[in-house]
Amino acid sequence: MTLRWIGALALTLGTSFSFAQGFPAKPIRFVVPYLAGGTTDLVARTVGEQVGRKLGQPVVIENRPGAGGNIGMDAVAKAPADGYTIGFGAISTNALNPHLYKKMPFDPRKDFTAISMLGYSTIVLEVGPGVPVKDVKEFIAYAKKNPGLQFGTAGAGTSMHLAGTMFAQMAGVNLVHVPYKGSVPGITDMIGGHLPAMFDNLPASLPHIQAGKLKALAVAGKHRSPSLPDVPTIAEAGLAGYEVDPWFGVYGPAGLDARIVKALNEAFAEALAMPAIKEKLEKAGFTPQGSTAQELETLTQAEYVRLGKVATQAQMSAD
Repeated sequence: MTLRWIGALALTLGTSFSFAQGFPAKPIRFVVPYLAGGTTDLVARTVGEQVGRKLGQPVVIENRPGAGGNIGMDAVAKAPADGYTIGFGAISTNALNPHLYKKMPFDPRKDFTAISMLGYSTIVLEVGPGVPVKDVKEFIAYAKKNPGLQFGTAGAGTSMHLAGTMFAQMAGVNLVHVPYKGSVPGITDMIGGHLPAMFDNLPASLPHIQAGKLKALAVAGKHRSPSLPDVPTIAEAGLAGYEVDPWFGVYGPAGLDARIVKALNEAFAEALAMPAIKEKLEKAGFTPQGSTAQELETLTQAEYVRLGKVATQAQMSAD
């Protein structure tokens, strides 16, 4: 019986090893839980193309927006744990959303396998051409004179939603959140004069800022963006202690084979370190940064706790 058990175990391990060593044998689906044209889509397509070359199989981007990214990441959580479905997770989907939505289809603490960090984005506070302000101080004064002033984001529960809520709380102004299904429709409304302001991920808005169609007042992170060196941080502009730096990472379903995780992690690390890719993403306002799978897992667990406290104090809700 013991010999049979050992033989069966060896066969099982051998099959698993063989499967992992032959990975990937077909295209990999990379789920982006937001609309095409936004930050995540840009990064996924840029990095995914190189990952596909490294692995010898195409990385196919699948945009599945909705519910602050929950719909797309739920598809990842419920996919087979074979490495052929991975997702573009974020500070929102994998740390903040569980504290905002009354019903979550997944638990980011246990329903995913962390694969690799992708990097950080910059959130920009911007206004449309018809808003008569030129800096954060004037924007706060304008908001106080116009209580209920609207600000748009790429969706409820996103890091932009967090940034806007924290700003209103710290500045003592009454702002009304208008969630869109992605950055593009909000930007369109702002340029058209139908929305006064947005907290948006910089890559989607940067071309319009550079073209003079939108006015960037400040960035939300700890540091200024290399893409907008003359634009101050919100903390520099007067709200001391304000800081929101959204992070992004690659996740697979829970239970992913360690050898598959290693193959994917190495491919993403190599892609993110390529000078041409780094330059392209940095010019778009994104800071690429890889990591080990464990580093992403540690960050996810810590941010879940931290942002739970932030959401409770700010009384944030996406329902």
